[in-house]
Amino acid sequence: QVQLVESGGGLVQAGGSLRLSCVVSGSTFSISAMGWYRQAPGKQRDLVAAIRSGGTINYAESVKGRFTISRDNAKNTMYLQMNSLKPEDTAVYYCNVRGFSAARLIEYWGQGTQVTVSS
Repeated sequence: QVQLVESGGGLVQAGGSLRLSCVVSGSTFSISAMGWYRQAPGKQRDLVAAIRSGGTINYAESVKGRFTISRDNAKNTMYLQMNSLKPEDTAVYYCNVRGFSAARLIEYWGQGTQVTVSS
């Protein structure tokens, strides 16, 4: 049983910053990748940034240079630093963890945290 608890969402003005946190707790399993996704009303859930267990990082083109994903293994926490926020960044942001348990691929999602950027 794995739980993902997110925090850090809120309302900010365009050009502002927010830092999202995702704390992973519960049963230990082999993590393959961790990432952040976002979903705006009426749109699909899209990848924002991901970090693989080996350290490889990928960003959506729309957030490159503005967002930074990181992790602190000692704290079992993943972060998303968001700078220079734009109204189009408004969405529900979800923490995602993928890994293997008993050789089966398992995926976990956080509850989502609302990020609203005003113009």
